[in-house]
Amino acid sequence: MTREELLKMSKKDLKNRLAELGKNAQALSGQELTDAMDEARTIGEILDEIKGREELVAAAKAAGAADPDEGDGAGEGSEEPQDQERAKRGKTLKGGKKAFFKGKALAGIKNTLTTATGVVMPKHTSPDISPTFNNVSSLIDRVKTVPLVGGESYQRPFVKSYGDGAGSTAENADYNTSEPEFGYSDIVREKITAYAEEPEEMQKLTDADYDGVVEESVTRAIKRYASRQILVGPGGTGKFRGIFFNPAKAADDIIDRNTDITTITAIADDTLDEIIYSFGGDEDVEDIAVLILNKKDLKKFAKLRDKQGRKVYTIVNHGNTGTIDEVPYIINSACGEVGGTAGAYCMAYGPLSNYEVAIFSDIDAQKSTEYKFKQGQIAYKACVFMGGNVVAKNGFIRVKNAQA
Repeated sequence: MTREELLKMSKKDLKNRLAELGKNAQALSGQELTDAMDEARTIGEILDEIKGREELVAAAKAAGAADPDEGDGAGEGSEEPQDQERAKRGKTLKGGKKAFFKGKALAGIKNTLTTATGVVMPKHTSPDISPTFNNVSSLIDRVKTVPLVGGESYQRPFVKSYGDGAGSTAENADYNTSEPEFGYSDIVREKITAYAEEPEEMQKLTDADYDGVVEESVTRAIKRYASRQILVGPGGTGKFRGIFFNPAKAADDIIDRNTDITTITAIADDTLDEIIYSFGGDEDVEDIAVLILNKKDLKKFAKLRDKQGRKVYTIVNHGNTGTIDEVPYIINSACGEVGGTAGAYCMAYGPLSNYEVAIFSDIDAQKSTEYKFKQGQIAYKACVFMGGNVVAKNGFIRVKNAQA
């Protein structure tokens, strides 16, 4: 849909359209995927504009409303509520209970800024806090997730081979054996936690939601950790098994370590072709796969030039994702750098549905004002049980730096 068509839609319809694009994303590729991503970005911009207009209207209404604490000086009617409030506080004090007085009873509190010349100017504080750069890869949102709340482990069967024993048979001889071979991917639960503290004074500052940022940070930290473990999970008891993980025995490999590409020592004009055509079976070239790489290597793809000084690769960036010559990519800082540390894994290429994350519990986020009551500290913690593993035989092809 064009921007003009989207501008005619309501806020609800825009959100529904965005959800529809997300639902159909796995089935798209090439130019269709690029167009869908462009449309999603346009919808996001329009929703941001709508939100900005709503905030502006709300601010205008708030500025035009009368301050109920200051009164309007219009005779007895304006003084009566204040007299009633004073009488109520007096009765409370006489009863030996605690009473609260507004800060304006002590002084006229104003946010001001005094200049070098002594001129007092009003000081305004934004109601929101500017975020920093994104530190969570969208990989965690793109792989397949399986909700198994309350479970302990999860096993996914997969086909290792369909069998290739068919052939000619003499009369009265036994049939050729051609049985499929199956394997199993085990996913065990890992306890992931995050903790943060803030002084109670943070909640008493201006309108900016410092408290909300601290609370969100613990859940964001869990998501960042899980997104990295999809690649580098070390395996073992109670741990993610990442795409770059190799079992102790080669016979237990889900991704055959002998298929790793170790011949790429630098990003060149044939690097993408080498990865794409090395993945998959002998009869197909996969067209729904995604390249997972480090931002440093994406930069190398972008800077590569031919002898005429023209870009070798056409790269379209959409934040954490994008395309390289219409091949979708996702940035994840857990990937090594091509030509960097010897023996380090740098990239993975394959359908993201070949990795499953099992969620064994909801995220339990809690806030406590009691743990460090004496110090005036507010504590936040979050916990979740999750696990993940590759669930398809050779579900990804991996790029690995050669050993030193």
